[in-house]
Amino acid sequence: MTIWTEPDWLDYANRKAKETLNASLGIVLTELGPDYVKGRMPVDERTRQPAGVLHGGASVAFAETLASWAGCFAVDRTRFHCVGMEINANHVRPATGDHVEGTAAPEMIGRRSHVWSVRIRDPQGKLVCVSRVTLAVLEVPSRY
Repeated sequence: MTIWTEPDWLDYANRKAKETLNASLGIVLTELGPDYVKGRMPVDERTRQPAGVLHGGASVAFAETLASWAGCFAVDRTRFHCVGMEINANHVRPATGDHVEGTAAPEMIGRRSHVWSVRIRDPQGKLVCVSRVTLAVLEVPSRY
């Protein structure tokens, strides 16, 4: 059983990413499981810090992207949309390879808020960053 409201969200999300921060950072959604969303982000000149490793801010942007899309996929988009309320991140290992992969999974999906956990790993599967993202579920149209 799936938590998603429609089966073809990945194509939609990747098309909508054009001319956004997601495209600028090279973020692509890659998999929609029954209760998780996976994505990939390069570790290159767009996302590295001067020391040559993945920038923590890029990890946070990646985590919020995955969680925000997951939240949008889980609500009736004719009635609601999701926006970020709070995010935290623990950067546990530097990433120096060519990309990282992230997985967003729900901790709680409520009527007015969601909490998503996002784990970002290097190509060897080692944990790079763990993040928790809280989303507000707003009625459409909203003033935001």
